[in-house]
Amino acid sequence: MFKLTTHHLSYLFAGVMAVTVAVPSVAADRVTFVVPSAVPDLREALGATSSVAALIRDTPDASGDEILGAALSDYAALTRVLYAEGRYGGTVNILIDGREAADIPLLDTPASIQRVRIVVDPGPLYRFGDVRIGPIHPGTTKAVPQGGAPARATDVRDGLDAVVTGWRTVGHAYAAPAGQDIVADHASDTLDVAVGIDPGPRITFGRYRIATPSMVRESAIRRIAGNPEGLTYSPEIIAEAERRLRRTGAFASVTITEPDAPPQDAVMDPVLRLVDEKPRRFGFGAEVASAEGVTVSAFWLHRNLFGGAERFRAEAEVGDLGGARSGVDYSLTTRLDIPAIYGTDTGGFVMAEAERRNEPTFSTDRVELGFGVNRRLSDRLTSEVALTYLWSQATTPSGTQTFNLVNLPATITYDSRDDALDPTSGFYAQAEVTPFLGLGASASGVRAYGDARAYRALGGSTVVAGRLQFGTVYGPAPQATYPDYLFYSGGGGTVRGQPYQSLFATYANGQTGGGQSFAAASLEVRQSVTDNFQAVGFVDYGFLTASSGFSGASGSHAGAGLGIRYTTPVGPIRFDVATPISGNTGQGLQFYIGIGQAF
Repeated sequence: MFKLTTHHLSYLFAGVMAVTVAVPSVAADRVTFVVPSAVPDLREALGATSSVAALIRDTPDASGDEILGAALSDYAALTRVLYAEGRYGGTVNILIDGREAADIPLLDTPASIQRVRIVVDPGPLYRFGDVRIGPIHPGTTKAVPQGGAPARATDVRDGLDAVVTGWRTVGHAYAAPAGQDIVADHASDTLDVAVGIDPGPRITFGRYRIATPSMVRESAIRRIAGNPEGLTYSPEIIAEAERRLRRTGAFASVTITEPDAPPQDAVMDPVLRLVDEKPRRFGFGAEVASAEGVTVSAFWLHRNLFGGAERFRAEAEVGDLGGARSGVDYSLTTRLDIPAIYGTDTGGFVMAEAERRNEPTFSTDRVELGFGVNRRLSDRLTSEVALTYLWSQATTPSGTQTFNLVNLPATITYDSRDDALDPTSGFYAQAEVTPFLGLGASASGVRAYGDARAYRALGGSTVVAGRLQFGTVYGPAPQATYPDYLFYSGGGGTVRGQPYQSLFATYANGQTGGGQSFAAASLEVRQSVTDNFQAVGFVDYGFLTASSGFSGASGSHAGAGLGIRYTTPVGPIRFDVATPISGNTGQGLQFYIGIGQAF
């Protein structure tokens, strides 16, 4: 019988790290692994862990001293891999040009080494015998290892983590192992585990102790993080405070740590360390479409405008430069976001926008001012409500009208995408309802719009992406509705291959303009060709009706095409070429260039 010491137990825990880092294989002519074919997964784990294999791969001209040093360290490293796989009776032999590395005198190291042969006999798979870890809090959700199961070191580590986490979750911040007795019985190929747990005192929170200077006011930091004073300790409270501070964008780094030892009065003051982000940032973007022309934009951002982690952004855009179907568009948008104005998860904002748009079927000059609140309901779910005043002078086939509207837009957004610019999995859904009150001669009504997207990876290199859009306007007649609240189809945001806003409505009096109901669907298949290039195939469909609720005269069209994506640090560069496949709203090829996926 062989009894594992505390030193061996550290191998058990370290073993899990040894098998989680993938390392490319080295040249077969210099390093060879000999592992029984019955355990094929072990070969990959050993190769990923071996220091001598990595050294020869990365430094082909490594000296004999360097190779011998790496080989000697591999005895312990590869043994940890065996422990992690539940094999405690294995052997590791590392042969350097035929000599056991452990037998080579350090003062007689060969000047050059040609071949390294690593022979591993994993031995039998051990199983758990008697397992005792505790005491265990009744609320612990993950079970500890059970007798008869394969005795993997990872399972011992995970079981201990689960028990300690169970105590920490209910306020015992300093719960920790308190003595262990781990015995490997080589006669029966079993591993007995006995680990005591000391829960420690039940801790309550005091106040955060801010240990680093910051340009953000201390009062704002505490308001955003939340005041935990008097609450029972919970790791989630600390994690959520870190997330709130990071979301402001004012900090490059946020860490909250616990004092090393339990406080005598059982009241913990967590230590908050912050590194400020650079306060100012600017950027620019551009998109090109064959019908709409060129759109260029630029923004300026200040992350801590008044010292309270406020976020101010100003963005200017000029669009339809050289477009074939309308005139040049201009817009200037500003917004100031103030975090934690009412509770930790409720922020406020004020906004102002000015715009001139020249679309194929209308033109507008618009100014909109407003303020509102937003609330984070969960990590993936957010909501926003605003009150705005909109003035616009619009010219349509019906003539020139002035609109004075008080709007109450309410938006809820769910986002579980893994990457907003290049998603491969998850969902995105946004629903917006905007009641609008007309002042003077302007009509009142409500506008609803929804956008849902889903992404799924098939295998390692194929992503299927789908999108649905829908909207409708209730209340005024189409001719009395603010034209930018109506719907059109065609172009990069709806149906590629069809000219921009080429699908519109024809009213009962024979005039044309936007429709009061709209739906669109898109499907893309994105196939990775190399590490940096994707090939994309897509099809888009749009449907529009003149009246609310998808009633009245209707029309539809569709487009399809191919594209490529080139990956960059700021997102993929997109190039799409598409053509109409149904409807009579366009002909020929349309192309689109931009940054980020189409959706």
